[in-house]
Amino acid sequence: MSDIFKARLARAKFRAWHRGTREADYMIGGFFNRYHPSWAEAELAWFEALLEEEDVDIMAWALGTQAVPPEFAGPQMIAFTKLDYVTI
Repeated sequence: MSDIFKARLARAKFRAWHRGTREADYMIGGFFNRYHPSWAEAELAWFEALLEEEDVDIMAWALGTQAVPPEFAGPQMIAFTKLDYVTI
């Protein structure tokens, strides 16, 4: 794993766990903690793009109250919507 990739992971972890609301932190940060060890470039790029979105939208996609945009649809979003990684 390159130093650049490690730095991107560290930044993504910080951003995932510092969203501004406890609910978003648990949802987005919990997803990061559960899945990031298996990520390659494509998965990290997807997550970095997700982090640019508004928390209310991300949470609505995860809860199924809003349609997932095509650019976020796929295996990672399916894992995200399971919410089995959220522990409080």
